[in-house]
Amino acid sequence: MRPVQSQKARKWAASLASLMLLQAAVAPDAGSYVLNYVVPDVRQPAAVSGNTACPQRMRIAPLFSAIAGRMWAIILGTTPVTIRTLSQTSDARLNEIERSVDRAFTAWTKVTGSTLANSTPPPLERIGASDGCTADSWLSVCFRQTDPAFTFGVLAFTRVIVADTIGAELYEDIYEELTPSSFPGQILDADILLRPADPSVLFATPEALPSNPSAYDLDSVLTHEMGHVLGLGHSGVWRAMMFPFVSSPGTFPGSRSTALFPDAPLAEDDRTAIRALYPDPFDLLHAGSIRGRVLPANPLALASDPAGPTGILGAQVVAMDETTGAVIAAAVSGWSCTDPGPPVFDGAYHIERLTVGPGQAYRLYAEPLDGPATASDALGQVALCRNQLTDPGWPPPLACVTPRPLTGFSTKIRPSP
Repeated sequence: MRPVQSQKARKWAASLASLMLLQAAVAPDAGSYVLNYVVPDVRQPAAVSGNTACPQRMRIAPLFSAIAGRMWAIILGTTPVTIRTLSQTSDARLNEIERSVDRAFTAWTKVTGSTLANSTPPPLERIGASDGCTADSWLSVCFRQTDPAFTFGVLAFTRVIVADTIGAELYEDIYEELTPSSFPGQILDADILLRPADPSVLFATPEALPSNPSAYDLDSVLTHEMGHVLGLGHSGVWRAMMFPFVSSPGTFPGSRSTALFPDAPLAEDDRTAIRALYPDPFDLLHAGSIRGRVLPANPLALASDPAGPTGILGAQVVAMDETTGAVIAAAVSGWSCTDPGPPVFDGAYHIERLTVGPGQAYRLYAEPLDGPATASDALGQVALCRNQLTDPGWPPPLACVTPRPLTGFSTKIRPSP
């Protein structure tokens, strides 16, 4: 998370989440699956900050009410051609790529049990510019926009602007009509950028992937980034679409979307995550919840400071279906928070929106995030603490410092009392 920026009375923070090449081969509780968070600016009046320093989940406004629209920049790289399509005519090529963009968005917004499935997003529009990914409240995708964030190994990234106060606005005088934020954590703008003009990095639509085995699957890359657009962080579950590393060139990590199953590319961990972030109050099927804490066998193993952490930050707690053995969801342990905050690092976890019903049971286990996905991958965009060093004038009673995630441990399951 970049430092919170302030211009006039408008407040927001910007963050980046990237999809990397896997070099080896291929009251708010601890956020599941992982969700991204921002800490409200409690230096502001209570009516502006929400009067809490507890981390708030990053998400768009309900029912897409505060976004200007969706668009993608139709200017594509030609030297070299980095987006491979089966269609070769200009119009057909654009249509083929647009279907990938739309499928990536629809995979998330058609998950049953989420309010997104009950709302109608704005239409997908085209913009004839290579640099259409700007702070304009549009959810945008760009294929030929350069950016310093394209460091070694980054195939794509999502830049998110999120409010840390109520009433925050994008600082753009030409967008006077934009609706101010209604809650801390509201995503004001999100843009997806794919690596441009790199002859060593190719993307291909599903239609063109069989004849381009050295290309990365465009659908899965865009679907991953769309998860960030909606507020999801990286998952430590290997099969999940939100796993931080892309699958090998020429492969697709899940099932393809169909008319009946538009969310087919997602893993159960992904579906559980989007339901937790945008819960449908009328969904009685996914109403299960498991809470707990991951604690060290020896409390002195964490810190000698009485005010320090009392539980493990960074353990992945996995819920498996007792019958099938399938991973349904995973949470990262670490903290809990009660208003007005700040969070306490007690090893808490909370897995939400689990399927309930006769005979439904889950088996839990905890594991260190020590590779290939690490705790820093999972928690990279999770902002939990602010203090006087990060934000001058921050009130000391509401300040905290996030401890380092712990990965050097073994686990033993203890039943609840």
